[in-house]
Amino acid sequence: MKAIPPKPTILSWSSGKDSAWALHVLRRDPAVELVGLVSTVNERYDRVAMHATRVDLLRRQARAAGLPLEIILLPDPCSDEQYAQRMQHFVDLAITRRVEAIAFGDLFLEDIRRYREEQLRGSGLDPLFPVWGRETRSLADEMLAEGLEAYVSSVDLAKLPVSVAGRKWNRELLAQLPPGCDPCGENGELHTIVAAGPMFREPIPVRVGEVVQRDGFAYADVVLDGEGLGIRD
Repeated sequence: MKAIPPKPTILSWSSGKDSAWALHVLRRDPAVELVGLVSTVNERYDRVAMHATRVDLLRRQARAAGLPLEIILLPDPCSDEQYAQRMQHFVDLAITRRVEAIAFGDLFLEDIRRYREEQLRGSGLDPLFPVWGRETRSLADEMLAEGLEAYVSSVDLAKLPVSVAGRKWNRELLAQLPPGCDPCGENGELHTIVAAGPMFREPIPVRVGEVVQRDGFAYADVVLDGEGLGIRD
C-alpha cells in the first residue's frame, strides 16, 4: 500500500503557550508536515492582539521554532468584514503554496472551534486541533514538566488581579489562581508569551517591563532582553 504523504500544515501562532504546545504536538505527528506559522497583528499597536506580543519578539519565536512566519495585519478597530477579507486573502495565498491544513491551539471552547471550522469550510484548508479536549490541569503540568517557559502578558481584571500580569506562568502561579480560573486561561482569564520549551531550538532571553491597564485588562510588556520597556498608548 502506498504511504500517505504528510499534510502540509500552517499553525495559527498566538505567541502563547497553547499554540506553542500545539507546535510541539504537531511535530511528533507523522501525518503532518509543518511548513509555517501565521499570526495576526494589530496595525495600531504593532503587537499580537490580547497577548500584546511585540513583532520583534514574534519573529524571534519563529526563528527559534525554525519556521517561516506570515503576519496578517489587522486595523484597529477591525470589523468582522475586514477580518474576513484579510483572512480570506491569507487562505487563498496558502492554497497557492499547496498548504492543505491550518492548525489551532484551542482547548475546549466549542463556539471558537465552530467559528474556525465554518470560516474554513469549502476553502480547501482543513482545520486541525492537535490539543483539543485535553484536561487543562494535566496539560499545564505536562507543559511545565517538559520545560515550557512562559510569562503572563495580559490579564482580564474582572477575573484576576493586576499583580498577575508579568508573572512567570509556573506551578506557583497556578497554585494561587482562584477557584474556577482555568489554569491555561482558556476562558480568557490570562494570555501568555512563550520564551522557551521543547518546541524551540534555543531559549529566547526576555524580561518584563511596564504593566499598563486599559479597557479592563492589564498588559505586561514582555520584551527581548536589551530592548525598550514601554507600552505605547
